[in-house]
Amino acid sequence: MIIGIAGPYSADTEEQRQQNLDRLNKAAAMLLEKGHIPLIGVNAALPVVNAADVADRYKAIMDISMAVIDKCEALLLIAESRGANMERDLVLSKGLPVYYCIDEVPDATV
Repeated sequence: MIIGIAGPYSADTEEQRQQNLDRLNKAAAMLLEKGHIPLIGVNAALPVVNAADVADRYKAIMDISMAVIDKCEALLLIAESRGANMERDLVLSKGLPVYYCIDEVPDATV
């Protein structure tokens, strides 16, 4: 399955943002090890937003993140935040599974 990973990214300091991103990427690595294709919206958004001159960075990051998550078949929510909850709600609105713990995610079938 293509599974999006959602959790907090925004934080007061660059160090905290990096820690949040590291948690998202660790969860993605665990999904990959279970045989799934992990996607993180903020990973797609950050290089683009950092290179662009946009007035509202949060909105730009969320627009890209939501577009990425919209293509997923499920979501792993590692922790709640405003943006992560928006991603969760999108997936739930499509009737797709939302997992709240890596152990809930079934191994991919071959």
